[in-house]
Amino acid sequence: MKVVAIIQARMGSTRLPGKVLMDLAGEPMLARVVNRCRRAVTLHETVVATTTQPADEAITRLCTERGWPCFLGNENDVLDRYVQAAKAYNADAIVRVTSDCPLIEPAIIDRTVGEFLKRQPNMDYACNFRPAVPFVSTFPRGLEVEVISRDVLNRVWQEDHNPAWREHVTEYVLHHPDRFRVHGVTNDTDYSHLRWTVDEKKDLAFVRRIYGHFGHDRFSWLDVLGVLAEHPDWSDINAAVKQKVV
Repeated sequence: MKVVAIIQARMGSTRLPGKVLMDLAGEPMLARVVNRCRRAVTLHETVVATTTQPADEAITRLCTERGWPCFLGNENDVLDRYVQAAKAYNADAIVRVTSDCPLIEPAIIDRTVGEFLKRQPNMDYACNFRPAVPFVSTFPRGLEVEVISRDVLNRVWQEDHNPAWREHVTEYVLHHPDRFRVHGVTNDTDYSHLRWTVDEKKDLAFVRRIYGHFGHDRFSWLDVLGVLAEHPDWSDINAAVKQKVV
């Protein structure tokens, strides 16, 4: 089974435009996400899925310069972008990652993919949170990993007619967990109060603090927890930022 991580990326963020190429310790945020994903041993390939919009040509250029596989698809119908990218790269299983999560953890990717694979052929979808609505996780926000089979992704593409859900790719599965064979991976300690994703300037300030401390992207999420135990005030930087509701 070929497992492909597809990282959705575009410049047109409503709250922080251009965030995916903003600097984190000398590298664009997208580069940090790609580097961390590529250290996951369960992945056969990591692909950046951007759009055909002129503003996203900067992302395409970066992919070309770095030699990263890249797919250009629909800007707003992100579900279609994933389906077409999965087809282009012959993925049997797709790992969904977003480009605004620069602390994405290779070990958590491997654990989630591993749980998905060991349950084959009787598993459609796995994630590292409760696979239903409302979203409940035991990991920090920004470490989300979703794994879905290509056949099921194609089924979702056919059945989901809600544009808002299609923008977020897997909402149809999360709203109908009774129609799919799903599995959620949990952590022994609940860290869901921690916010490690980038939607606003305060989020960017937080991850820049983390990257400024390490100076590279080879640290683990447990290393970040250790640093935050020494500097608990760092988590206050973006604690008040509210997650956008689908």
